[in-house]
Formats: sequence, C-alpha cells, structure tokens
Amino acid sequence: MSTPDSNLDHAVRFLESIRGRRSVREFSDRPVSQAVIEHLIAAAGSAPSGSNKQPWQFVAVQDPEIKRRIREAAEAEERNFYAGRANPEWLEDLAPLGTDADKPFLETAPWLVIVFKQLRNLESENGSDQVYYVNESVGIAVGMFLAAAQFAGLATLTHTPSPMKFLTGILDRPEHERAFMVIPVGHPAEGSTPPDIRRKPLEAIMRVDLDQRPNEDEPARPLPSSMPPPHDA
Repeated sequence: MSTPDSNLDHAVRFLESIRGRRSVREFSDRPVSQAVIEHLIAAAGSAPSGSNKQPWQFVAVQDPEIKRRIREAAEAEERNFYAGRANPEWLEDLAPLGTDADKPFLETAPWLVIVFKQLRNLESENGSDQVYYVNESVGIAVGMFLAAAQFAGLATLTHTPSPMKFLTGILDRPEHERAFMVIPVGHPAEGSTPPDIRRKPLEAIMRVDLDQRPNEDEPARPLPSSMPPPHDA
C-alpha cells in the first residue's frame, strides 16, 4: 500500500531519471535487443486514448535496407524544407540545435520506431470504427515511449520529416494510417554532445489553484538541486 512519503520517493526517483533525457542525433551502432523494443512499445500501448480506441500502430525497423530507404526519402524532404519550405524564423529557431538536411541517425541507430496514427479503428471488436482525439492519444503514447526508453537507459530522438507520406509506402501501411513520428532508438555515440539548451524551471511552468506557485504553503522535499540544469533539444 502506498503512502504519501512513498509516493514522493517514487516521484523524486522518476524525476531524477527523466531529467537526464536527451534528444540524441549521433547514435552508436551498438545493438539493442528486440525484447527491449517490445517492452517499450508495450509501455506506450498502455497509454489512455479517446474512447479506448488505441489509435496507434508502432512499426519497429532494424533492417539496414529499409532504414536506408527511409533515410534517403527523409533527406529528400528535408532538403526541400531547408531550401524553401521553412520560413526564416523557423530556421533561426533551429540554428542552436545544429540540425540540417543530413540524417545519418536514420541508419546508424539500431532501431527506428515509426509511430502511425489510425484514422479509423478497423480492429475494433465492439462499437464503430470511429476514433476520437487521435493526435492527443498518440501524443500521450509517444511520451510514454520516450519515458520508458529513458528508464531503460536508451537514447531517442523525435524526428518528423514533412511530409511523411513516403513512410506509408516503404512500410506498406494501410490507407487509414498516417505516419506521426519517427523515433530512432539506441545508445549515444561515444563523445556525442547534445545541444546546450535549458528547460524552463518549475516555477515558470506550474501554478497551484489560481496564482499560488508550487510549494509556497507547504514546502515539500525540494527538487534535486545536485543535478545540473537539464539540457535538451
């Protein structure tokens, strides 16, 4: 049976783990077992969804030839993006991240997990094939996947080439599915350094009731102060 103290202990331990999460663009080719990927996807599949329709499909890719085809198609779209589709403000915001049209991580990461959203639920045994709050539901599932990967000691990146229609063809997905995100999964390359980008502090993102800031009335255990400020892309 949980207690307030044990709840806080678990919350602190989880925060200590998740604050170390990084978006990694330089991956090692060090293998990751399929069993690990299966557990991460199972964790993502436990996410809540509109009317419990679970409108997602996760395609795990480790085949080098398929990864090569995905990289080639993604880079073609990215070249168009950087050459003209992106407005100057967007490119300026991307500059600190060091991104460009080259996406070697799509081949070097041992796994690509491509998340598809379903516009209809053809697998439903009960009820209609309608789906609800699809983007919200799939977004929550992706967040749970990223958290599970971090807990497992793995690095990830959220990659969204635009448009992503090429993934439907390469991965032979049905017409009622749309690619939502590409997530490389693996270990960081030796010596890789994430961009030096800082997260907003808790007091900037949280309010209690109307205007009260967190911990004003009842100071609980402070957030871990020994940890360096989190960086991420």
